[in-house]
Amino acid sequence: MPIAAPSGNLQLRDGMPANVQDNLLSYGLAFTGAVIWATYCTVTTRIAIGKNGITLFFMLTALTLWAKYLVGGGGSMDFSLHALIYLALAASAMGFGYAAWNVGILLGNVTILAGAAYFIPVLSAALAALSLSTPLSLSFWQGAAMVCLGSILCWFATRAQPPKLACRSQT
Repeated sequence: MPIAAPSGNLQLRDGMPANVQDNLLSYGLAFTGAVIWATYCTVTTRIAIGKNGITLFFMLTALTLWAKYLVGGGGSMDFSLHALIYLALAASAMGFGYAAWNVGILLGNVTILAGAAYFIPVLSAALAALSLSTPLSLSFWQGAAMVCLGSILCWFATRAQPPKLACRSQT
């Protein structure tokens, strides 16, 4: 049975299982990352007790990445002003993004936060395409529209319904 996965020209691909088998580590890591992220978002609200735990998360991530670099015999690092500026900008964007996400999880409306999480990558791709002067294909916009529509449908399905008043029968 072929798996429906749209390609760039909107044809259905049936080689997806073979692709997964050939790239099992990549798909496994992506799946594991999705599970870990969902667990992190769910557990954060319960164990944070109103405090933002992103600093500890970043410290543990940094320690893990440095350990991997040292154990793996990483190559030499080239430092330049250009590289340091990009490093500072990327670190700031990631740090502020994670901090804002945690504040949203701890204090905000999680339903709206989840909906915004679907719209942000579309906006990001559009801004990247604009800044790189690269047109986005029709299939991208169709996929983006489906993701956004799915997000809106989920929001409608999960929003709180007003209580219904019981009608008394008149006899």
